[in-house]
This record gives sequence, structure tokens and C-alpha cells, in this order.
Amino acid sequence: MLPIARNTDGTPMDEGDVALEAWKYVLSDVMDAGVKAVRTGEILSGVSQCAVEIAETPSDIVFQIDKVCVSRYRPLAKVRADVPPVLICYGLFGRQTMIDLQEDRSLVRNLLKAGIDVYVVDWGTPTRVDQFLNMDDYIDDYLGSCVEHVVAANDGKPVTIFGICEGGTFAAALAALRPELFAGLALAIAPIDFHGKPEEFWRGEGFLNRWIRNLNDDDIDRIIDVDGMLPGGMTGAVFSSLTPVTSMTKYNLGLKALDGDEAAILNFLRMEKWIADRPDHPGEAARQWLKQLYRDNALTSGEFVVSGRKVDLRSIACPVINIFAMQDHIIPISCSKALSEFVAEDRYEEIGFPGGHVGVFVSRKAQGVVADGLVDWIGRTQIEK
Repeated sequence: MLPIARNTDGTPMDEGDVALEAWKYVLSDVMDAGVKAVRTGEILSGVSQCAVEIAETPSDIVFQIDKVCVSRYRPLAKVRADVPPVLICYGLFGRQTMIDLQEDRSLVRNLLKAGIDVYVVDWGTPTRVDQFLNMDDYIDDYLGSCVEHVVAANDGKPVTIFGICEGGTFAAALAALRPELFAGLALAIAPIDFHGKPEEFWRGEGFLNRWIRNLNDDDIDRIIDVDGMLPGGMTGAVFSSLTPVTSMTKYNLGLKALDGDEAAILNFLRMEKWIADRPDHPGEAARQWLKQLYRDNALTSGEFVVSGRKVDLRSIACPVINIFAMQDHIIPISCSKALSEFVAEDRYEEIGFPGGHVGVFVSRKAQGVVADGLVDWIGRTQIEK
């Protein structure tokens, strides 16, 4: 039963007064929303392209194989000689620029300020001529060659690799196949068990996993065969559909709520710029990703083959830190945490970040939880002896 509306003297309001008060409330709310929208609009109208540039931390390309490059970041502090370099490897579904979104939200800068020598893999922009590249090419040839370059630059000593999302799956597979290359393996929001534990999914978790498992070979082939690629626009639309309300309202209600806060608006625009820059995924590698990994879960069953060798995650010999997001709607928690079943307990650590998939890197909170946690782990486990 609804409470009775009353006047200031405690007497019940008549219907006309109730309607008038309701109208005043709605009008006030609309006026407030309009004022906020105007404030935000004034900021937006004056924003230039240069104001929303991302990934501006200086770096130099030091290695290239086909379209794949390795860049080395210029130091921001005295480089520590007692820990190995860190090679960061993002996936093919987005750009590595997310790790350096802006000066105060940059994993790269946090590592550099801690004196760590940082390299990053850039997969380039795959086109239809790359449609036949597969997991052998990306994991063994491309990523393996990138790691070999950084190892050579480190006087032949093993290095630390930090794999993010699909890049984390690549990194884990390579660390299992070629353990001699690695002093440490760090992963973030990376799928290992592609089925996870559905009985533990929270509401809104695991939709992507369920959807892909319901695709048959013909479904997947039809998606890819049109262009020979898994279109970036399509994957972007799929990710947006996992959070439909947020995706539909961020350009009106979301922007309005920023209420003319210039810093928040510029951060929003930088995020949108990164989200919109989604390259196509090479077709053959995408088929394997969807069929062998997402649908058949070949990595955890030991049936995933790279360059003629089965990937056995139990062969990972270095210390491991596994970072996952507690509200990740793309990679369920149990899909990431599964790595703990393959790595010895005394070499395995976790960080559960209280946020979402991308928030692991771009939120303000992540700069203290994730970046500082990674730096601490490097300092404790990667000291060269």
C-alpha cells in the first residue's frame, strides 16, 4: 500500500495537490537534467581531436615481423637491473592502446615509474590477405619471435610476459610450450577454461560462452567466410549486446550524468575512441578460437595443438599471477581462475579486482589495485639471482 501524501501540517493532501506536487517534482527533475545536459554539451562542443589522443607514452619500434611489431617504452625512472623486462601482449579483438589510455590511467606508466623495462606487442591491422593466419602463426611464430627478441635484448635471460584477454591465452599456451623463455607469467581477464562453471555464474555472467557453445560449424563458417575474417564491427556489436541498457543509454543518460565535468567527459571520449577502434580478427585463427577453444574447450582438456604439439598447461614452470575482474560480463571468473588447477600452488597467485572487464585497466581504482599488485609481484618473484 502506497503511503498517503500529506501537507506540512500533517493533513492528507487532496488529489489536486498530489498531482501538483508530482508535476513540480517531474518538472524539477527535467530542468535539472536539462541543465546537466547543457553543461556537458558546452564541454563537448569545444573538444578537439588532440584533446582525446590515447596511448601517448613515448616508445620506439624495436622489432617487426610482417605486420606485428614490438615497441619498447622509454623509461620514466631509473630502470631496475634486478628484474627482467615485461612484454605486454593484448589480444586480436581490440587494441593494446587500452593499457595506456591517458596519463593518470596507464598500466604502462605505472610500470615505467616503478623502474620496469616495458615492451608491448602490436598485432597491426589484419586485412583479408591475413585470413589464413592461424593459432600456430600467432602463438608460436609471431608471439614466440617477439619473446625471443626481448630475451635476446635481456642477454639471453628469460623475461616476464603479461598477457591480456585473448593475449593471455596466447601467453599461457606459449609459456607451456616454451617454458625456458619465461621468468614469470602474468595474466589479466584471460580465458583458460572456456566453459567455466555455469553453476557459479552470477546473473549476467557467461552469456557469451553459452551463445558460442550453441553455434555449430556451419554457423561459425558462415560468419567468417563472408570476408574471410571475423569482423571487428560484429564483435563490437556482440560485446555491446551483453550490456544492452548501458550501451543504449551511455550517449544520453551517461553523458548527462557527467554534468559538465571536463576530465570525466574527456575520459569517456577516450574510452569510446578505444572501443570504436576494433580490428577484424583473421579468419582461421578465429575459427580455432570459436570452435576449438570456446566450444570444445580444448585448452583445458589438453587437446589444443600449436605447431604440432599439444599444449599442456602443467608445463608452465615460472611464477604466475592471474588477475580477474569480479564483475566481468565477458570472461567469467571461473574461466580465468581455472589456471590454478594446472600450476603448483607455491608458484600461483591471484588478484580479484572489484570491477568489470575493461575497468581492470582504465578505472581509477585499478591503478592502485592492479598496477600496484603487479609491481609488487614482480618485485617479489622476478628478482634475478
